Amino acid sequence: MTGARRPAASGDPWPAGGPVPGRDGPVARGRRRAARWQDRLTALAWMVGVWNLLWGRPSWGNLLGGLLVGVAVLVFFPLPPVTFGGRLRPWALLVLAGRFVTELVGASIHVARVAVQPGYLPRGAIIAVRLRVRTDLNLALTAEAISLVPGTLIIEVDRERGLLYVHVLDVRGPADLTDSRARVLATEARIVRAIGSAAELRLLDTPAPDVPAPAGADPDPPTDRGPDQ
Repeated sequence: MTGARRPAASGDPWPAGGPVPGRDGPVARGRRRAARWQDRLTALAWMVGVWNLLWGRPSWGNLLGGLLVGVAVLVFFPLPPVTFGGRLRPWALLVLAGRFVTELVGASIHVARVAVQPGYLPRGAIIAVRLRVRTDLNLALTAEAISLVPGTLIIEVDRERGLLYVHVLDVRGPADLTDSRARVLATEARIVRAIGSAAELRLLDTPAPDVPAPAGADPDPPTDRGPDQ
């Protein structure tokens, strides 16, 4: 019959082609629109903050420049949507900022001392750290926070497995590698405690997953560097 509607299948409470309450209504569309704008504003605020950190000091000029660059990136180079499902915790944010400044100053002094130490050639290493919270937002924030501290640099991010590959400067033994992994995980924990959701906070209580070595990898590969290097 022309114009007849298909009866609802069993288990389908709403007729085919009909509106689904809570999903297609104006209220739901308004909430999705508001969530998209919130995500964009959060990304813009983060880019403005990173822009000022890269310039070294906050100023009205740097603030305006960061806003212009952030808006240009969001308009001309749209990124995949990164949903913010957590909530801001002021005290944890203060702890995050304080520890970041402390590590920034300490690492700067350490790198400067290594640079001027006569006859000393520091050794570097690349470590893989698997994060416990594998959201795009946490991967991005943790990678940025690690890269801004002198002596550590993110060289690759494995989004599917939640892995950060970090180059570490001045590695003198296995203990330094363990300490570097612990610092990355501690940075992740402070970020999640500052802005994470309740479910993400629970993930911090789980042990950090091990990163399996590649097949056939030599656990103690030979090196052509001398003992003094």
